[in-house]
Amino acid sequence: MFRNNIYKYLGLAMICAAYSACKVPEFAQRNENKNVPVAFSNAQDSTNTGKVQWRQFFTDPNLVSLIDTALKNNQELNVTLQEIEIAKNEIKARKGELLPSVGYKVGAGLEKVGRYTSSGAGDASTDITPGREVPDVLPDYAFGLQANWEADIWHKLRNSKKAAVSRYLSTVEGRNFVITNLVAEVANSYYELLAYDNQLAIVKQTIALQSNALELMKIQKQATRVTELAVRKFEAEVLNSKSLEFDIEQNITESENQINFLLGRYSQAIQRDKTSFTDLVPPRVQVGLPSQLLANRPDIKQAEYDLAAARLDVKVAKAQFYPSLGISATIGYQAFNPSYLLRTPESLAYSLAGDLAGPLINRNAIKAAYLTANAKQLQAVFNYEKTILNGYIEVANQLSNISNLQKSYDLKSKQVSALTQSIDISNDLFKSARADYFEVLMTQRDALQSKLELIETKKQQLNAVVNIYHALGGGWN
Repeated sequence: MFRNNIYKYLGLAMICAAYSACKVPEFAQRNENKNVPVAFSNAQDSTNTGKVQWRQFFTDPNLVSLIDTALKNNQELNVTLQEIEIAKNEIKARKGELLPSVGYKVGAGLEKVGRYTSSGAGDASTDITPGREVPDVLPDYAFGLQANWEADIWHKLRNSKKAAVSRYLSTVEGRNFVITNLVAEVANSYYELLAYDNQLAIVKQTIALQSNALELMKIQKQATRVTELAVRKFEAEVLNSKSLEFDIEQNITESENQINFLLGRYSQAIQRDKTSFTDLVPPRVQVGLPSQLLANRPDIKQAEYDLAAARLDVKVAKAQFYPSLGISATIGYQAFNPSYLLRTPESLAYSLAGDLAGPLINRNAIKAAYLTANAKQLQAVFNYEKTILNGYIEVANQLSNISNLQKSYDLKSKQVSALTQSIDISNDLFKSARADYFEVLMTQRDALQSKLELIETKKQQLNAVVNIYHALGGGWN
């Protein structure tokens, strides 16, 4: 009676332990926020420039050729392509875990058991063949097949495979995001190079103009109309402009090398049309609706796939609390003498076993893995929300930037026109002694600065259009 009560208590304890083994710690959940503003402005046009293929968006044949080369040779993009292959192989590995594993085994050995053991005592009283005792040292030869399979009761393996698929899709979107970045970076570097070319041409024109003014000052000094101070001032201005010329030439070299780096090649000349930069008209951009960013921007889609994988990882970690069912089987031949090895059925050996195993005590490692998976899921949610917010703000900023740069460019164009006319006026006034040399000097300096700023504004305009095309998710289609 006492023994029966012990068995009852032990059974009850095992049931309670099994229940506690299957109980999963509580964890707070958070759903991602996909709510975005209805429109970027009062207009709600669904036309979206981000869907335009980059070959149609960029019309400069030299720029198109550069981008095409970059997409073939860029090292960062090639690294990303290998990450896709790695993720693809991970899917194969997870898929393989769902299937039984079958292998072969060939072995040979010797065994000597103690006489005063159950096996030794049994061997001592047994004849291996009629009239021949079992030898003390017994050989053992065997070969056969063995198989193992874990029944995926809790979808642990299937969810693991789905997580690998999500990460593969994430790497594909990661490649697309690298492409959008690469296209935008090549285009921005190309426009920057054109801007430096035009600034260099303006500086050279200014140097010629300033040199003529310097010669005029020397003539005026001989006529005692100006002092040596005026000559030295104009000479210093010419030297300053020549110094600026070398600075711009260095910028041109660095910009060319930057483009060559993006194209995955060593230094060489960049083909470009240097004369038409100021005539370039930035293409008109349609931003569409903010909700379209969810489908157009690769980084948002990548974050979404990462979130899906993180949620599946939580399910996989949760399944570790539950018992797993494993099935194993072997079949082959085993004998103490090679001459008997292939005798059937005497040497035929096989086995079939199933086991149910699960965590019971000291599950801290499993709990830690589960809590870590939950924390990573929350990280993925926050990263997804941050990526959407960042995409919206990038588009809104560049949309405002394009508008303000156009207004600034119009004003600077008028400023350049006015200062260019002022150069001739100041020279005429100086010749008629109605203006001093300082006014001529400052007019030339202001005209040069305004022309350089106008080129810089034009570059910023073109860069803003490239940046909003990138922000809309354009370039990877």
